[in-house]
Amino acid sequence: QVQLVESGGGLVQPGGSLRLSCSASGTIFSINTMSWYRQAPGKERELVAIITRSGSPNYADSVKGRFTISRDNAKNTLYLQMNNLKPEDTAVYYCNERLSSSKWSVAQDYWGQGTQVTISS
Repeated sequence: QVQLVESGGGLVQPGGSLRLSCSASGTIFSINTMSWYRQAPGKERELVAIITRSGSPNYADSVKGRFTISRDNAKNTLYLQMNNLKPEDTAVYYCNERLSSSKWSVAQDYWGQGTQVTISS
């Protein structure tokens, strides 16, 4: 069993910052890509940022220059530093990790439960 637990969401004013974390626990052999998605009310879930095992990141155009994705492979933890937040960043943020539980198993996608981020004055 693998569990992803997110933390760090909340309510902040425009221009503020938040740092999200996603900690993976359970039987984990290897984590490949790790990513953050978000879903605003009435909209589809969208990819915000993704990072490879070697640490190479990519970002959605809407967050480039404001968000930074990082990972700590030793702790099986994913982070998202969000700066200069805007009202349009308001959404539920989900972490996603593609990982394998053993040397012989096929990598699968796992999702966190989501954490609410609200940007409002």
